[in-house]
Amino acid sequence: MLAQQGILTKADGDCVAVERPDGDSAVLLVCEHASRALPEQFGDLGLSAEALASHIAWDPGALAVARKISASLNATLVFQRFSRLIYDCNRPPESTGAMPETSEIYTIPGNQHLGEADRQARTEGLYIPFHERIRTLLQERAARGQKTVIVTIHSFTPIYNGKPRAVELGILHDEDRWLADRMLDAAAEAPLYQTRRNQPYGPEDGVTHTLKLHGLANGLHNVMIEVRNDLIQDDVGQGVVADYLTGLLQSSLEA
Repeated sequence: MLAQQGILTKADGDCVAVERPDGDSAVLLVCEHASRALPEQFGDLGLSAEALASHIAWDPGALAVARKISASLNATLVFQRFSRLIYDCNRPPESTGAMPETSEIYTIPGNQHLGEADRQARTEGLYIPFHERIRTLLQERAARGQKTVIVTIHSFTPIYNGKPRAVELGILHDEDRWLADRMLDAAAEAPLYQTRRNQPYGPEDGVTHTLKLHGLANGLHNVMIEVRNDLIQDDVGQGVVADYLTGLLQSSLEA
């Protein structure tokens, strides 16, 4: 694939979207894997429609849940408008997972043997503007004296590499466990889902990049939420999960 100066066309639009930019909640919601859309020039990356609809391309249901939480809390929401197959914004540029050549059982033809210029174009087109927008929001919030905790919203597949996952809700953290501890305590008092700490992934899997980049680096409390995607396939399930998570966040922050 030939590198191009810009990877997004006018038809593609911006890579990052912000909803409720003036939300007054302390919670800043981030959804890095919100979309399965591919920029126009990349076609289908050589993948089938089935693969592009699956969890390898995005986190199904995550954006819908994040939007419902955003509405309930009046919280600002930032999300990436393109698939993590082009660039996974929860990975730094040097990570092999940033532009994966394989994902679970799938080989991704359009990501094979990318040259340095191709990787740089994707980094400049998707990763940098996404995280710069978050930085700008954080600066604006700090300037007006608004407290911030960073909450990233993800979903995960119930079966991975042929193995079922019993966990339904993961509360993930890196070095800062302040918010995660409180949410886990609140979940134990109202155990609607099988909830676990740092499952089905943890810091050792490289999934806390956004938390470290914007939370730890700025001294802001942070947490990553993972929801098993079979629980959020429709509006009803998304609503139930969003209400539950909203309650966990509210009680944790009030405590």
